[in-house]
Amino acid sequence: MADTKREIERKFEFSQPKAARRGVPDLTGTAAIAAVSEQGTVELDAVYYDTHDQRLAADGLTLRRRTGGADAGWHLKLPVSPGVRDEIAAPLGDTVPRPLAALLRSRVRGAALEPQVRLLSSRRVSHLLDAAGAPLAELSTDTVRAERGDATATWTEVEVELADGVDPGLLDAVEKTFRKAGLGLSDAPSKLARALAETGTAPPARPGDDGSDGTAGAYVLAYLREQRDALIAQDPAVRRGLPDSVHQMRVASRRMRSAFKTYRKVLDRTVTDPIGEELRWLGAELGVDRDQEVLLERIQTRLDELPRAALLGPVRGRLRTWNSARRSGSRRRALAALDSARYLTLLDRLDALLEGPPLRKAARGRAERVLPKAVLHDVDRLADRVDAALALAEGHERDLALHEARKAAKRARYAAEAAVPALGKPAKRLAKAVKKVQTVLGDHQDSVVARDALLGLAVQAAGAGESAFTWGVLYAHEEALAARRERELPGIWAKASEPGLRAALG
Repeated sequence: MADTKREIERKFEFSQPKAARRGVPDLTGTAAIAAVSEQGTVELDAVYYDTHDQRLAADGLTLRRRTGGADAGWHLKLPVSPGVRDEIAAPLGDTVPRPLAALLRSRVRGAALEPQVRLLSSRRVSHLLDAAGAPLAELSTDTVRAERGDATATWTEVEVELADGVDPGLLDAVEKTFRKAGLGLSDAPSKLARALAETGTAPPARPGDDGSDGTAGAYVLAYLREQRDALIAQDPAVRRGLPDSVHQMRVASRRMRSAFKTYRKVLDRTVTDPIGEELRWLGAELGVDRDQEVLLERIQTRLDELPRAALLGPVRGRLRTWNSARRSGSRRRALAALDSARYLTLLDRLDALLEGPPLRKAARGRAERVLPKAVLHDVDRLADRVDAALALAEGHERDLALHEARKAAKRARYAAEAAVPALGKPAKRLAKAVKKVQTVLGDHQDSVVARDALLGLAVQAAGAGESAFTWGVLYAHEEALAARRERELPGIWAKASEPGLRAALG
């Protein structure tokens, strides 16, 4: 079993030998620090693991096996934001624990995890306490020796890690005190990063192109790399069940699929279409649980809005039973997809596509000439679907047509957002306008789905001898909301389709 802890810390180093001789200043009186309690010195021996081409280090991840100290064992650290990491610990053993290996699967795939560098640290530990004696942070002064083959490096660093629930502002106060004493922020984000740099084995820079050559192909590939990286980065979050992770992984998948279609004159669709179908499969496998989660939240919100008198029968219990039946096995299905050979093959195919892209003639054209045409083609496609839907009478066929318009709006929005780095504000304004259309259409479709679920709940309740009144009230509410969204759509679409937005794009 793996345990998770969020680390909020800052690393410092002495800027001058004179400051190092003076040592770490007394932090008593800094912010809420009322006392410093010395805890002694521990000897730590850590071996860091990575692939031969240092895939983990390239993404800021660290995996180590450490002995010594109170937390001996395996530790995987995943970056959250600057100065914040999630540390996931597992018991000491000779091989990488399976829970940690699973979290690295999207990056490691079939490569072996091997020892890369050894760090020997002599750590002097102090606890920073408030006036009541409660811990605020741990202060560590580490004398480190890095060993990688015949190369070695030594240095001293100071680390302050907050206790759980402590205001991060404490680190600002500590940093101010340290600066006066000749301690500045460390340039290295981690001991491993510094060890690799100082032994001459820093991970290679990620290959990529930010569109700096100005071609359409460069910008499209930069966008696809961003989405590929987002998909891979969300993989461990999905496995850990973190909020919104499934949604973000699906969004990255959708964005890539959309880009393949929008920029089909830039990338050869005979290559991208099969990959797009695999991305569709992945999104479907991940989506079962997410779609049910969204639907449940919508119905619960509607129930909370009703007056108590309108809640007839065991409605919340009925909702829980219904939800449990629909979500049974959905998470297992998502994790099975992430553990499948099919998924790893998809990731390899995405890498291969980006390393050797199937560029077409338009890819060599200037981005400001090629990209607007692709974006406006998707906007025209959206216009056709909106017009077709609004021309239909209210009912099932119109609902289906509005759903198709919603998908077209999402594609047009993604197309405009992908073009923002090249086209700037005009693309950003268009994306914002189309997003409003997508939001209205999305709420309409969610209402359609909710009504179908509410009808099912009413049937189940009636079959069990319960009142179906509450589900009928909610159904009527959703029906009215959908009608309201249909009335709003023409006005919102008119703003999104203003000639000025198109003209500004090019």
